[in-house]
Amino acid sequence: MDTFPLIATGVASTSLEGEILAIRYTKIVSLNDRKDEFESLDSLYQQMEKEGQIVKEREKLIVHKINKDTPVEDVKDAYLKLHLLSMKLVKPNTINLEGIFSALSNVAWTNQGPIHPNDLEKLRPEYDSLYIRSLDKFPCLTDYVIPNGVRIADASRVRLGAYLSEGTTIMHEGFVNFNAGTLGPSMIEGRISAGVIIGKNSDLGGGCSTMGTLSGGNDVKISVGGEDCLLGANSGLGIPLGDRCIVEAGLYLTAGSKVEVLDKDNKLVKTVKASELSSKDDQLFIRNSLTGAIQCKPNRKKVSLNDQLHTND
Repeated sequence: MDTFPLIATGVASTSLEGEILAIRYTKIVSLNDRKDEFESLDSLYQQMEKEGQIVKEREKLIVHKINKDTPVEDVKDAYLKLHLLSMKLVKPNTINLEGIFSALSNVAWTNQGPIHPNDLEKLRPEYDSLYIRSLDKFPCLTDYVIPNGVRIADASRVRLGAYLSEGTTIMHEGFVNFNAGTLGPSMIEGRISAGVIIGKNSDLGGGCSTMGTLSGGNDVKISVGGEDCLLGANSGLGIPLGDRCIVEAGLYLTAGSKVEVLDKDNKLVKTVKASELSSKDDQLFIRNSLTGAIQCKPNRKKVSLNDQLHTND
């Protein structure tokens, strides 16, 4: 859908002081997609702004409106944009998430729901059991959105704001940050950092890593191909790949890595920075076990996923 302007309804969890900690949006409507419903919700939005919100203990009914894709101003904006990503209404790197960290509070994510850290000891006597899963600004994806056709072995390792396409399987070592994810069936046993997109029919081996853009100075958006790519176990990637590319196990390929480019007969053509090979198709990256040099040669192999592992009905 043509996303903005949009309006959404949901339920917010609050602290004892009334601060909004988290929001589960249950309905999101775009003016450009469903005009009549948008206008009806807009009337409710204006009414609630005047009369206040319906309040239950540590819960509020929320009706929130975003007219343009501007930087995140508050927790309502933040959660609505995270829901847009995880409900696959927008793709990673297509909406403005500037300011999201400032808008979100650090929250104790418990078996009794989100609780402000300062409220834990006051509320603990109210529950027979209170288990704190994490202290973080972002909740688990599955506490707020259940994506169709996806398998997640350890839900604590996938944040709200992850974009997971049908056929994605995430094993115990897999991790997916917000504003990142998969565009088709994929096997994820490594780390998908913020801003990283994994193309369909790709395989991230156990313990592998993709460089994100949240910190450390990296400003290049990493994508792992359109189709049929493989990152070997414990490998790392700091450049975008094209289709049908393989990075061998244990090889960390950064943008500044010097790479020997070989032809189909294994003869040296040139030596370049890895960044110069960004987004090119049919490349195999290996480390020469005798010289230690990183080498790139034409890839003749096809990565094939096991269909039985990605039919997640």
